[in-house]
Amino acid sequence: MTHAPWSGGTFGATATCVLAPNADIMTLDGTNTWVLRDPDSSRSVVVDPGPSMAAHLDAIDDVAGDVAAVLLTHHHADHSEAAREYAERHGCGVRALDPAYRLGSEGLGEGDVVSVGRLEVHVVATPGHTSDSLSFVVPQDRAVLTGDTVLGRGTTVVAHPDGQLGAYLSSLQRLHALCGEQGITTVWPGHGPVIDDALGALELYLAHREQRLEQVRTALATLPPSDDPARAVVEVVYADVDPVLWGAAELSVRAQLAYLAGADPR
Repeated sequence: MTHAPWSGGTFGATATCVLAPNADIMTLDGTNTWVLRDPDSSRSVVVDPGPSMAAHLDAIDDVAGDVAAVLLTHHHADHSEAAREYAERHGCGVRALDPAYRLGSEGLGEGDVVSVGRLEVHVVATPGHTSDSLSFVVPQDRAVLTGDTVLGRGTTVVAHPDGQLGAYLSSLQRLHALCGEQGITTVWPGHGPVIDDALGALELYLAHREQRLEQVRTALATLPPSDDPARAVVEVVYADVDPVLWGAAELSVRAQLAYLAGADPR
């Protein structure tokens, strides 16, 4: 299946997506760097500056104005590599859940609200893809910025052992409830195009995970016993996936096996 290329753009009252030129099989069209602007001023918050590429950082500058803070959805390098240098360029801090990725004294976590004028960014803990994954709700645009928890197309990897499937399922369920309660309609993902049906996307993600779990159960019941069945399960359950992605799929399978064995806290 082919997909139309995604190039970012401006969305709602506050958001511009600057697409990083780091497209590959794991990052889709590239990393989405989100610039969230106070509607009444030139001040902004930059989410996930992405890879350390001078042309990309200059492109962010073209729309960012006065950067008040850099926020990270999680620590993976395609989102975080340029965070420190970009923040230093603007004399601001980097706020992240993991202290190793912060610049300055302020952390970032569940329940925090980052305010810049009339712009409010509400922080929601959504572990699973990684243990430090965060999502950001922008109430003004009825949008949620999901990092790699929900992608603009396809599904994400549960990056075992740091990522855990039980936590990931809980995060999807929490986001679904939050979207319903707060009238959030739009997903601004870390990769791929904007999703205009947040509830529908989350329902598809939850159904997909349940389907994969059932496929893993079936594979385990039919494969020969093994001390490390993950690769054999991948070859059965992910037979419809390009083998170049089997390494990433194996991480998710290991997370699924830990979940089914009860070694992954629900």
